[in-house]
Amino acid sequence: MKFFNSLTALGLILAPCASAITVADITGNKYLSPLSRSAFTNLTGLVTAKGPNGLWIRSTNPDDNEETSESVYVFSRTVGANLNPGDIISLDGNVTEFRSSNDYLFLTEVTSPRNVQVVSTGNPVEPVVLGAQASSIIGDKDLSPPTEQYSGLDNGDVFGVPNNVSRISQVNPQLDPKQYGMDFWESLSGELVTIQGVTALGKQANRFGDQWIYGNWPVTGQNSRGGLTVTDRDSNPETIIVGSPLDGTRNPNTTKLGDSLTDITGIVQYNFGFYSILPLTAPSVKSSRSPDLPSPANVKSKGQCNNLSFGDYNIENFTPGNSRIPLVADHIATYLVAPTVVFVQEVQDNSGATNDGVVDANLTLSGLTQALQERTGIPYDFVDVDPVNNADGGQPGGNIRNAYLFNPKEVRLFKPNPGSSTDANAVLPGPSLRFNPGRIDAPGVFTSSRKPLVAQWETLDGKGNFFTVNVHWTSKGGSTSLQGDPRPPVNGGIQNRNAQANVTGSFIAQILAQDNQAAVIAAGDFNEFATVEPLERFVQISGLQDLDVVSGIPEVERYTYTFGSSQQQLDHMYVSAQVAKFVGKKDYEHVHVNTWAAEEDVASDHDPTVASLNVCKR
Repeated sequence: MKFFNSLTALGLILAPCASAITVADITGNKYLSPLSRSAFTNLTGLVTAKGPNGLWIRSTNPDDNEETSESVYVFSRTVGANLNPGDIISLDGNVTEFRSSNDYLFLTEVTSPRNVQVVSTGNPVEPVVLGAQASSIIGDKDLSPPTEQYSGLDNGDVFGVPNNVSRISQVNPQLDPKQYGMDFWESLSGELVTIQGVTALGKQANRFGDQWIYGNWPVTGQNSRGGLTVTDRDSNPETIIVGSPLDGTRNPNTTKLGDSLTDITGIVQYNFGFYSILPLTAPSVKSSRSPDLPSPANVKSKGQCNNLSFGDYNIENFTPGNSRIPLVADHIATYLVAPTVVFVQEVQDNSGATNDGVVDANLTLSGLTQALQERTGIPYDFVDVDPVNNADGGQPGGNIRNAYLFNPKEVRLFKPNPGSSTDANAVLPGPSLRFNPGRIDAPGVFTSSRKPLVAQWETLDGKGNFFTVNVHWTSKGGSTSLQGDPRPPVNGGIQNRNAQANVTGSFIAQILAQDNQAAVIAAGDFNEFATVEPLERFVQISGLQDLDVVSGIPEVERYTYTFGSSQQQLDHMYVSAQVAKFVGKKDYEHVHVNTWAAEEDVASDHDPTVASLNVCKR
């Protein structure tokens, strides 16, 4: 990092003789130190911060290269006991690369420090101010992270396939901090920085209280709530996670999406797969966005085939008698305005996650429909197909499955003929279904994953007839960090989702091959982004259209989930051309009742969606 002002100009008293080695010699302009596994003598540096297991020093002889960090971590539980920020020290030691997982990056650090001498004390310690700034230790410049690309090894797409083509630890690329987000943060590794204008990107990220944020710098993908949405080839490398404060204070546990936090001064350090800032002391919440929750959707069923409403909601390991029943029911009744049909996912069996062989979910679903009737007066009914015990993934014993809730005053199954857990559905002449409802299956494709639940419906007056496909594809479990060693990162389960896209899409294509005017609606938790291979493949094969695109929802407002540093869309609704032609600009909504909510008001880790659709016969 190029420093504008010399440390002498800041009033620092340097060692009487030149350093035999500098911090930049150790950090280098790549991810791995050129001096790794070697010993050195006579390194001089300014102590900028202390932690429980070491301290950070900044070079007293900085170079002119923006690719090199001028600070480094000195790992030692004892050497810093009598040292303080503002001390200039000289020391000997070893250069070591450390990581706790093969999927993480290495952290360059000084180990086995010895011959530590205090050169002077009481020197000023000034942080590097990130983002737009008037003047600081690096001069009059804007030090902002790149906003789109993570690494030059991603070939322009952090979700590109194939994954894990190369590794940073093997290639050790030269840093380009103006172009790539990871290179930017690496060029600041160990540096004391200040982040101003802090915005929280959701609730705490983990049980340790870590918090994803961005600061007063340009961002892309910004949604109306102040979050950052994953868009095509852009997963927001300009974000950073706030780690554990160095003084033992605790980060606030009440943060919500879009909250404004106090300025943060701390150390940039790579920890557990991500670049983080370790605050000198915990920030606090300054203000929150309003209103606390979104308004109910403007979409409402009129009970006619030309205007029925369809909701979709992953209700996250939903069990009978759980405390979330009133909240989930309120979301469906009030915020989705009591849809005609609701696609639900992650419905557990009657005994929940008790691994006792029970697979029936009638108690689970009837508890929800009863709560809905109490709120709406509508005697909602439900349909599902029990899975084989422990065959569809999820919590052991929970037997999660997809199901439909529906208003029997508006629609009914067309010639019902339910399939069993082992019956694979098929498209028959008509088109019609071999089993209604029934599950799509193919050998080896949906192993330990939910099978799509297909149904054919009609309106009570017989004027409307339509097919629904309720999806919950393989999860992203097994993915590596977006800031990890494998490039592009491992997108866990993508090969399974590709295969599931082929099978699900082909099933739908068979319906449309017989009747290209058929009304088909596919919705659910696809566990993938619209611009990544599985869903691109699904659209191509099925012939369906993305309802987000059809209805014109702005790309940055297409989110139903918060994970890590971004809002993202895992839940989608796709419709056939016959349905799409009647969709207006206000006929589809993502209702952010969970991504906006405080922790105590969250019913699921997913947001629900709702659409008004025309399913009249043609």
